[in-house]
Formats: sequence, C-alpha cells, structure tokens
Amino acid sequence: MRKAKRWTAFALTGVLAVTALAGCGSSQSDGEKKEAKGGDKQLTVSWWGNQVRNEGTQKALDLFAEENPGVTFDGQFSEGADYWNKLATSAAGGNLPDVIQMDYAYLDQYASSDQLLDLTPYIENGDINVENCDEGVLNSGKVGDKLYALCIGVNAPALLYNKTLLEDNGIEIKDNMTTDEFIDVCREVYEKTGYKTNISYGISVQYLECWLRGEGIPLFEDGKLGGDSSKPYEEYFKIYEEGITEGWHIESSVYAERTVGAPEQDTLVYGSGPDTRSWCAFVYSNQLSAYKNAAPDDMEIGITTWPSDDPLKSNYLKPSQFFSISKDTENVEEAIKLLDFWTNSVECNEILLGERGVPLSSEVSEAILPKLDENGQLVTSYINDVVTPNSSPIDPPYPDGSSEVTDTYWKLLEQICYGEISAEEAGKQLYEEGNKILASKAE
Repeated sequence: MRKAKRWTAFALTGVLAVTALAGCGSSQSDGEKKEAKGGDKQLTVSWWGNQVRNEGTQKALDLFAEENPGVTFDGQFSEGADYWNKLATSAAGGNLPDVIQMDYAYLDQYASSDQLLDLTPYIENGDINVENCDEGVLNSGKVGDKLYALCIGVNAPALLYNKTLLEDNGIEIKDNMTTDEFIDVCREVYEKTGYKTNISYGISVQYLECWLRGEGIPLFEDGKLGGDSSKPYEEYFKIYEEGITEGWHIESSVYAERTVGAPEQDTLVYGSGPDTRSWCAFVYSNQLSAYKNAAPDDMEIGITTWPSDDPLKSNYLKPSQFFSISKDTENVEEAIKLLDFWTNSVECNEILLGERGVPLSSEVSEAILPKLDENGQLVTSYINDVVTPNSSPIDPPYPDGSSEVTDTYWKLLEQICYGEISAEEAGKQLYEEGNKILASKAE
C-alpha cells in the first residue's frame, strides 16, 4: 500500500451536524426490513446527517444499484440525536443494518462487543482497493489488529480566525504555532482591538487531547488517563486561568443564551462587538463553509492549526465518519462491494463532493478537485500543504467511560472560567475522578 500524496474536498457540515428531514429517505422502524423483490439482494444502510447528505447518499446508492443489477437498498436515515439510540436498540435486538455509518467515538464499543465484520481479509485479497489510501488514516478504523471500519471522510483540527481584523491591525498568524506563540497573539489581539479569545468551547475534550499530544501524552492509555500525574492537566487548565485573569479570554457568561457548537452562534461570527466576540474558533476543517456562511459580509476567515508545544506531535488527520458492516449480514459480498465503490468510484464521489469529508482515496480526491468551490479549494490547501506534512497518527478510539470523563472536564472548565476553582485544583480533580470513572468501567 502506498501513502496518498494529497487530499482534496471537505465536509460541508460537522461530523454530527444534523437537521430534521421529514419525508426524505426510506427509513424504517427499528427491526423492520423491507422484502427484496425476487432474487434481489437487499442491503440496509443506515446514516445520520442533513438534507444535503441524505439526498446525496440516496443518489449514490441509486448509482450503485444501477451498476449492480439485483442489488436493492433500504436506506435508513436518522437525525443525529436519534441515530445512536436507534442503532443501540437494533444492536440489542441482534438486527443491525448491513452497512452502518460509524463514528470514531463509538467504534470501540461496537467492535469490542463483536458486532462488526473484520474488513482486513477483504483488503488483503483486493476486494476493497486501498492502493491510493493513506495508511495512517486507513488504520484509524482498527480496534486492536483488526479493521472494523473504513474511513469515508477525513478532516483535521482547525483554528478559524478573523483574518480581516488581524490584517487591519498588523497582527500575523502562522501555521503550527506553539502554545506560547498563540498566547502572545491572544494578548496582542486583545491589546490592539479589544477582541478576546475563545478556546475550544463546543469542541469537548478534543483540544485537551491535542495539547497533551504535543507533550507526548495520549488522553487515554491502558484504561486510564494518560500521564503519570495530574501535572499536565494542571498546566493545560492554566491557559484558561491565565486568559481569564489577564482579560483576553472571553467570559463564559457570553454563552449563557447561545447554543454551543452552532456555527451561526459562535463568538467568531456572532455578537455586538469586542465584549461578545472572539477573534478565533477551535473547530474542524469541515466546518469552514458553515462559518463562512454565518460570518458578516465584511469578514474574511482564515484557517490554521491548533497550537501546542509540538505541532508535529499534536496535528492529526481525523476520520470524520466511517462505514462498518454488521458481522451478521447475509450479504457480505454486496456490502464489501459497496464500501469499495464508495472508496474508489469517481462517479460516486462526484455526487457526494466530499460532503462527509475528504475522500480516502487520493486518486478520487484529485479527480473531484475541479468541481469544488472556493471554500473547498481553501480546505484542500490546508489539508494537503499544512496538516498532512506536519502530523502524527491519530490516537486510538476513546474507551468506555470517556463520555463521563468529558462531562467532568466540562464542569471543571466552567468552574475555572467563572473563577470558582484554580487550574491546579481542576487538573487534580480531572485526573483523579477521570481515572475512577475509567477504572469502574473495567470492573
């Protein structure tokens, strides 16, 4: 397998960005499957997303059916809020869809419970062609030494910033900033413009994970939080503490009446002035289009990397989504063929146009490049020229209990931002309580 040289395309919405969609798709109730006609092989395919994704997915499946007579589909579309509950119900009843849109956060859970098909033999025999696929991204679908999910879209952590504001005030931004360089920019922006910094609201523990990677520490390791002590976590929280104390970090109260994670309500693009606006947002590259659409007409948005002490260690390419196959499917051959089609068919990806993220195959990515809009071109350059040459493999999927650790993290972070707890106290609590949570899941 050779390493892909370049990536193109981008996702138009976040990994879990969804909208209600009545009357679209052919979703069935849990456990219900349509009967195939005659001798047709029918595949149930489940996915979450918005209307753009739903319609594109249906068209791609129609194309596959046209090229493969005798194969039909039961497309099961859900809103993101309902998707995982429905999937859990189906799993409990032993009735998973044949092909499942999978997320990195849930992969370990389904693979470890022996519900997913190991794709390794089908890659080794060439049924799924990965010749033009980046090996590191491909391996992100592994749990242990088996591949349980095939990446169908790639993105990367991205710091979006008000390029117009910074250029008008002579403030320079460079790629792969260290933490100290970033803090210097935060101070300079605040001193010259009054605009404050928003560090990773809405991004859960992902920035903590990135920052720890820069220290050579995984967030989760061997059933516990990474590191030998709470010290790294204390140092991380001090970034927020320092920003609040010095005045350059935006107050938490600004978010009291906003939907965290909604681009149109993010402080980068929404607010009445410096008191309620920030100069940057910690997001993922596939969200650029949404932020540009939400931004004022006179604001140009730039894109760069998240800061850390060692960007070469911290940067990574992230699978925005996967496809997995149920271990119990009766139509393995057709399901495998669908994954190969999704990966290697230019015609399929000309329909999808990177809506789920960068196509896994570099050959396909390059083929659809001329059809991308201006935002796609910008993200293409970012992925190809900035992240890919300066990155390390992504950490393993989060373990059981990670969602509870995330909840603890958020409570402590809010307390820091409201001045209710010190960074040192928060770091110690996160390390101690997080390890207790993870230990209880291993019992």
